[in-house]
Amino acid sequence: MSAVLQHKPLWPGLAMASVGAVCFAGKAIIVKLAYRHGVDAVTLIMFRMLFALPLFLALSIWASRGKPPLARRDWIVVTGLGFSGYYMASYLDFAGLAYVSASFERLILYLNPTIVLFLGALLFKRRVTARQLVALAVSYAGVLLVFGHELHFQGSNVWLGAALVFGSAISYALYLVYSGEEVQRLGALRLTGVATSVACLFCIGQFLLVRPLDAALTVQPAVVWLSVLNAVLCTFAPVLLVMMAIERVGATIAAQTGMIGPMSTILMGVVILDEPFTPWVAAGTVLVMGGVWLLTRWR
Repeated sequence: MSAVLQHKPLWPGLAMASVGAVCFAGKAIIVKLAYRHGVDAVTLIMFRMLFALPLFLALSIWASRGKPPLARRDWIVVTGLGFSGYYMASYLDFAGLAYVSASFERLILYLNPTIVLFLGALLFKRRVTARQLVALAVSYAGVLLVFGHELHFQGSNVWLGAALVFGSAISYALYLVYSGEEVQRLGALRLTGVATSVACLFCIGQFLLVRPLDAALTVQPAVVWLSVLNAVLCTFAPVLLVMMAIERVGATIAAQTGMIGPMSTILMGVVILDEPFTPWVAAGTVLVMGGVWLLTRWR
């Protein structure tokens, strides 16, 4: 950690990382609440991104101040990253939440570091150590434990939901793997603002292609207000909070603070959605979080 980080108080950065993790965790809860009003994934994600688009456009403009315009090569790369990291990952996640609980969805997404490790070994021939394999086994044992619990309570569609959410995690992991060079070129905030703006356009365009425009006018008002909340509180705000936290305490501490995210989702799922919390869910959560923690320790 740099001398600058060492001399700054940690609590503001920790608070930002914690609030950001909780806000991210609330996304699944809002989506599950919206599904109770009969909306589908295509329409719901369109509303979320429609309300988020002005915020991310403003972020990209602000982060681009005093910097040269994006080259053609940058636009191609950022469009690909936006498609994978924010459009496809978001759509698969929303679609999967129609079939699995919010708690299980968050645990699957929390496997993201393990998927990044797999992709690094597959795409870049990076060596995976025996201790990392142990950490992976611990995490995936926890997911399998909760998966069996989900089959009992949610039915056979859990297979489809789990596959969709896991596909979302893979899509976002691809974004993380390939975004490193572009972050160095553009900066994290500028890349996030532009890539997410591109993703917003993809989501809106998808709706216009596969749904009649009237479908947006017939949704219940609760869906619109939940989408506003999702766009601001669970999409835009946590991006800024986590970025500011990383500037203050570093990426490692910010990532470790993010471990409260799955616990937040489970707690909100129990309190708000009346999802069951059983010893199986508790044990699976401990295994998943423990495995990811070991993975970060044994890099």
